[in-house]
Amino acid sequence: MAGRVARVSEVVAGSPKSFDDAVKIAFDRANKTLRNITGMKIVDMSVNCDAGKILEYRVRAEVIFILE
Repeated sequence: MAGRVARVSEVVAGSPKSFDDAVKIAFDRANKTLRNITGMKIVDMSVNCDAGKILEYRVRAEVIFILE
C-alpha cells in the first residue's frame, strides 16, 4: 500500500460578524476548489478597526488536503 501525500494551501477570509464566521467562510471557499480536505489550521487572527469599532474579523488559515 502506497503512502498518502498531503499539500497545504493558505486561505485568508474576513467577516463583519465574528472569527467563527470568518473560519466558516474560509472553509467554504476552500471546499469549492480543493478536494480531499482533511483539516484546517488557523495560523493568524486579526481585526480591522475604525472609529473605535471592529469592522471585520480576519483569519489566515492553512488548508490541508490529500493529493490524488
